[in-house]
Amino acid sequence: MKRGITFGTFDVFHYGHLRLLERARALCDWMAVGVSSDELSVSKKGRAPCYPFEERARIIGALRCVDEVFREESLERKADYIRKYGADILVMGDDWAGKFDWVVPLTGCEVLYLPRTPAISTTAIIEKIRG
Repeated sequence: MKRGITFGTFDVFHYGHLRLLERARALCDWMAVGVSSDELSVSKKGRAPCYPFEERARIIGALRCVDEVFREESLERKADYIRKYGADILVMGDDWAGKFDWVVPLTGCEVLYLPRTPAISTTAIIEKIRG
């Protein structure tokens, strides 16, 4: 059984998020998803998420392509999360291309960066709503 893992903030959940998760799940038999804590979201994006961790985690956990959801506290702990969930493949959006290749020698986990869905992003959605 091939086990996968991915990570994200998943704030203002949109079609691009869904496509990434579905494509990631198609590469494995079981998928864990690390949802960024509110504190990690602030450190990554420079702003608080629109929705708190608990709500974002419930949305992700309700998807049939996701088998388990956990709280991601630190980008530097990727190898720890990979080992904890026994992941064979780490899947990320290509906006992170190359940034997590360092986990390969530590975990033996394959890393794959999938192309983002064109013309959609959480930032763009928030900016559009703000007018």
